[in-house]
Amino acid sequence: MRREMSVGFYITDFLFRKIMRQNADTTWAIHHTSTIHCPDRIKRGKQVFPGDSPGVYINATNGVDIGDYSNLGPNVGIVSTNHDLVNNDQHTADAPIVIGRFCWLGMGSVILPGVTIGDFTIVGAGAIVTKSFNEGYCVIAGNPARVIKQLNKEECYAFAQSK
Repeated sequence: MRREMSVGFYITDFLFRKIMRQNADTTWAIHHTSTIHCPDRIKRGKQVFPGDSPGVYINATNGVDIGDYSNLGPNVGIVSTNHDLVNNDQHTADAPIVIGRFCWLGMGSVILPGVTIGDFTIVGAGAIVTKSFNEGYCVIAGNPARVIKQLNKEECYAFAQSK
């Protein structure tokens, strides 16, 4: 379910990525206020365009895998690495972040290093996800994020089949 972008979005994208070289390494159109580090380490599923919402920040140093039809809201942060506690110039080696299929990350949510989010997980606005929710089919929210609602798997399966 890809939302339609205006011609102005693509003109602005061209200006910022191709002329001004902001996020020049990304191979897909992104919003000019979004920042993507290491886009070559992002695996994108069908209909996934991370950064097309305003203010998205993705640091994919340790890798980010985003499943089919997942969507990132405005100001989402996905951070796959931390700074070393002693030497702030170095980053830690962590497992990649994995976001399942048909996930929705609400405005201002933050996904931290090594987290896995299962299929059909909705991350509430402003949530800080510090641990994995492998099973999916749920709504998570809060700081730190916790499950606040389970989703009906049969309804989710039926929806996925329609894609």
